[in-house]
Amino acid sequence: MEHPYLSPMEKRHPNHPGDMGTDAALAERERAPDEINARARAVGLLHDAGVPFVVGGAYAYATYTGIYRDTKDLDLFPRKADAVRALEVLEKDGWRTEHHDEVWIYKAYKGDYFVDFIFSSGNGVATVDDEWFTNAKKANIFGYECLIAPAEEMIWSKAFVTERERYDGADINHLILKAGREMDWDRILRRFDRYWEVLLSHLMMFRFAYPSERDIVPNYVMTELMSRTLQTVRDGSWDTRLCRGNLVSKVNYHVDIHHWGFGDGRAWDEQERPEGDVRGARSELENTAGSGR
Repeated sequence: MEHPYLSPMEKRHPNHPGDMGTDAALAERERAPDEINARARAVGLLHDAGVPFVVGGAYAYATYTGIYRDTKDLDLFPRKADAVRALEVLEKDGWRTEHHDEVWIYKAYKGDYFVDFIFSSGNGVATVDDEWFTNAKKANIFGYECLIAPAEEMIWSKAFVTERERYDGADINHLILKAGREMDWDRILRRFDRYWEVLLSHLMMFRFAYPSERDIVPNYVMTELMSRTLQTVRDGSWDTRLCRGNLVSKVNYHVDIHHWGFGDGRAWDEQERPEGDVRGARSELENTAGSGR
């Protein structure tokens, strides 16, 4: 009997759920040659035009983890101004371009195939800045030496993807498992700043998934985050009735905000978000970030 809970991809490739494994061929097995050529052409055109970007998505994930999977697109991470330049370059080559969402993503289409230009996370928090480039690795992508998004910034960006149909927690676990001993954990703490609880939630899942590998995450990181947690217990609930769930899921907290009377946490956060994120290194973050208490 066919298992009722398997996805179409799992039913098609039962030995590789989600079409995922350590065989590099998995990255392109389901893709037509024209699609791979379109991705390569985009990288080549941008490389020749001098448009700066780092490669993210499945290609970057495979670079760090050795896990390959079929991917329907190519994710490139430029600064927003350079995303505009990237679209201009591809338009001249006949691509159809789209300012899909001014908060985080533009797209370019070559027929049925497309490239995503991602310049922030969907909630506008994990914005591509100079550190994505200065801390990037290098790898050969489609015959070009490309910068690969840093594992730290990949975790920062992926941590906010917790929709019903997509949850990037396993990606984060694998990135920590394979790259965590070399990662800059001070930078990760700083990146998450006022969103440190999101980081802690993922680190707890890592500890659950890999109890024998818990020492990959430095003790001081866990101690700092647990200290902040204990402080929030002492402080109690906020005075402001707010739902910040829509910072990690665009749709799953609609009822809370539109029917149950909770304030819009994302709108609040956009108004209160500080210029920088250096406060993430301080345990009194909850108070200084504007807790509403």
